[in-house]
Parts: sequence; structure tokens; C-alpha cells
Amino acid sequence: MANTRYYVEQKYGRLEGNPVGKSLVIGIAGGTGSGKTTLTRAIESRFAPHASVIFHDSYYHAHDELSFSEREQLNYDHPDSFDNDLLVRHMETLLAGHAIEAPVYDYAHHNRAPQTQHIDPAPVLLLEGILIFAEPRLCDLCDVKIFVDTDADVRILRRIKRDVIERGRSLESVEAQYLETVKPMHELFVEPSKRQADLIVPEGGHNLVALDMLVHRIEGELKEL
Repeated sequence: MANTRYYVEQKYGRLEGNPVGKSLVIGIAGGTGSGKTTLTRAIESRFAPHASVIFHDSYYHAHDELSFSEREQLNYDHPDSFDNDLLVRHMETLLAGHAIEAPVYDYAHHNRAPQTQHIDPAPVLLLEGILIFAEPRLCDLCDVKIFVDTDADVRILRRIKRDVIERGRSLESVEAQYLETVKPMHELFVEPSKRQADLIVPEGGHNLVALDMLVHRIEGELKEL
């Protein structure tokens, strides 16, 4: 990890008070519960403090006009559920060397939160989400495209644990959503988008061999900028 940080600082400087030059966009996609976030955070830690993370989930459309019960019925696993226009603009802003105020999504209330998250430009931009490769504009922005491939049984167990414990949802709502939208949308959009990937990683951030290979690949890509 120290060698990676040393290399990035030698190329870009420590960045305090310095403008960011070109950035490398790493797209990390895969099914729900596949280990995308674990892998994203692992890569981020290798390049910290010279990496910023942008989550596709933060860009769900706001639905202030709908009641909570109506928002519960929406399909959040379809590409149209995301405000991709805003995300593309924000990615272009980061690539131009400017910070953004990213939206924050409230999973318990199925709506955009009032606060925003400040994200600075960085040499390494990590864009993570289940459907980023299903949106051509986002796919085209990625210099390296990674798909995290994990068994469906493992993914659903991870999703139940995450949504119930971390996001405060009921087990019944998680089960209903999985059967009604998550599984069919995965088969219709997520799995086919795997063909766009440059690299397929089994088991996400728990695959340390793959993680080391990815870091080496990213370092190589940075040298070409």
C-alpha cells in the first residue's frame, strides 16, 4: 500500500493546494450484494488520499411528489430509476478538475435526502453501481471496467443482511423487492452488462489476488495519462 501511495504522490504530488491533472475513471459494476463496495473501498484505501468514490445509488431520482407507500412500489433496479443526466454532468465536472455536491439517498424513506456529499476531484475516480455499464454514457466514461461476479445465493443473503441491519428495512419488504424487481432486472440488465467489462472479478474485495492485480493494472493505466 505504501508503494502505491508513494507512486501516485511522485506522479501527481500530494495534491494539497495543487490542481488535479488527468483522472482515471474505474467503473465497478455487478449484481446486488456481489461485493462491489468492498472492492471499491479496498481499491480506494490503496490509493488514498488520491482516490474519490462516486456511488450510482446516490443518484436515484427524487420523488418528493409521491407518498412513502407509493415510493415503496417503484422499481429501483431499472436503469430509468437513476438520474443519469446529473451523474454524467457530475462526472464531467470531476474530470474537469472541479468538486461536486453529490446527492445523498435515504434508503429507509426511499427518497433523496436534503443534504449533499462534497466530493473532490482526484487522480483515481471510482464509479460504483449495479447498472453503470447498462448506461452507455457512463460506460464510455470508464477507462477500466470491472464486473464483480458472485453466486446468486451469496448475493441475496448479503442483501438481506445489508438492507435489514444497515438500512433499517423490514425482511418482508426486502424479500418482496428481490422477487418482484431485483432478480428479473438483474437478468434483464445487470448480467448482460457484464459483456462490457474489461475484467471480471469473482467474490469482489475478498479476492486479494484479484485486488493486487487490479492495483497493478490501475498503476499501469495511470502511467499512460
